[in-house]
This record gives sequence, structure tokens and C-alpha cells, in this order.
Amino acid sequence: MLSPRAPAPIPRRRLLSISAPSPGRISIGDSNRISFSRGGEKKRGRISSADTPARMATDSALTKLAPLEAILFDIDGTLCDSDPIHFCAFRELLQQIGFNDGIPITEEFYSANISGGHNDDLARSLFPDMDHDKAMQFMDDKEAFFRKLAPGRLKAVDGLHDLCRWIEGYNLKRAAVTNAPRANAELMLSLLGLTDFFPVLVIGSECDRAKPFPDPYLKALELIGASPDHTFIFEDSASGIRAGVAAGVPVVGLTTRNPAKALSDAGASLLVNDFQDPKLLSVLEELKPVTENGQA
Repeated sequence: MLSPRAPAPIPRRRLLSISAPSPGRISIGDSNRISFSRGGEKKRGRISSADTPARMATDSALTKLAPLEAILFDIDGTLCDSDPIHFCAFRELLQQIGFNDGIPITEEFYSANISGGHNDDLARSLFPDMDHDKAMQFMDDKEAFFRKLAPGRLKAVDGLHDLCRWIEGYNLKRAAVTNAPRANAELMLSLLGLTDFFPVLVIGSECDRAKPFPDPYLKALELIGASPDHTFIFEDSASGIRAGVAAGVPVVGLTTRNPAKALSDAGASLLVNDFQDPKLLSVLEELKPVTENGQA
């Protein structure tokens, strides 16, 4: 039997509950300023003087990107909170084959050893003594199980669709960049209603090297014709953040599931809870491009 090492405990939210989006939205008023509303209370997307240290930390890496030209998005855990579904699929199928002497994997093990990984790498790390083709067949079976579970369970991260409308309003370039298999990525974009929103979809396994190498993000920049000097990335995993940093593009880390410290240590320029986070709205206010009529 295969017995994975026991990872150190990692404080994090539980994976098994997928919360419904909470009230709140990004809106563009007559002044084209971003506002943040939740439960009837509206707040402007500005950071107060009390938040000066956080503002200073983001200024150097993000606000220098103005005017913003493009935004690149990871998919799993970034556009949608898909980790609970992946965790369930891995846990059930690994238990079926007697992994770890048949003891179900924990959320901590999943976060430390699986989340954000590329399937080829995961096959080698999870099954070092197994024939690689057989290990990859397990990964293919797991992805098929994920696709079976996803419809009806996959939920967008809070504020995603309002952010997408803001991006369309300013005609920003964009691409989805993922280590997920193409079938998974296309299914998730379809379930989220974003198939037409992304003109470019880059798959890690279709590049020379997947994340954490920079190749997928460099390919996306090339395909959409964007400069890294006016682009930033949304990511939720340390692996993805390292890929973005290696590509020379600032990364905003979403603390959807993975520990904030891990994302910060990987090089994230800013950490946000979701796409409604006031810290993010403040940065977008600073970066919004100038429109054809000369107004921001």
C-alpha cells in the first residue's frame, strides 16, 4: 500500500461546505467610480488613511501598472471555489485504491500536497512506485469524476460577474490560464457562463512547461498581445503565484482556500478575500484605463 507522508497541520477553512455568494456587487456609477455594496450599505472602493501601510504595499507592484491593459485569470479556486469538489473526488478515489492504507486523506493533506498541482507531477508524487501510465490513468479517472460532480455544485467566487462586466466596460484584454485539463477548464467556464468572455484559454499541459513555470502566462501574454508592464494576474495557489511572478507579472492572490502565508511567501503582491474585497476595488480605481472620451 502507498502511505503518503503526513503534512504539518495547516489552519484553513473547511473544504466540504460550498457557501453561496453573499450579497454585494461592484457597480459603476455616473462618475465611473467603483463602489462596493453589501447588505444595502455602500462603500467607495478607496482605502482610508488608516490603511496606509497596505496601500503602500500595493502601490509599488500594482498601481505602477496604470493604465491597466489586461488581466489574466487562473480558473480552479480563482474564478470558482472548485477545491471542495476536487477534494471529494480525490478522497473517494484514493480510498478506493487503498491509498494511505485506506484511510481517507485529510483537507490538510490535500492543501499541502495536491491543490494547484499539475496532474503529471501529482501522479509522480502521489504514486512514486506505480507505473506512470497507470498513475496517469488514475488522474484521468479523477478528472472524469470531477466533471460528473461539478454541475450543480460549482459556484463563482463572490463578485466575479460584476468584475467581468467592469472588464468588458473598459475593453480590457483577458485570458484564462490553468493547469486543469482542457475538458475541465471548458466545463468550468461553461458552467460559470464565461465561455465567450475569455477569447484565449491556455492549458498548462499544452505548453512546454506547466505552472509553476512561467510558460503558460507568457503564452497568454503573447496570444492576447499584452504587456506585462500593464497586466496583473489573479491566482489562488502558491504554484500559480510562482508562475506569475516568474513571468514578470504582479499577482493578486485570492485566499479562497489556501493559507494566506503560503500565497504571500510565493510572491503575491496583494491578498484579497474575493472580487468584492475593498482592497481590490481600491486598486482597480487607481488602475482603470482612460476611455476614448478622455475620462477614466
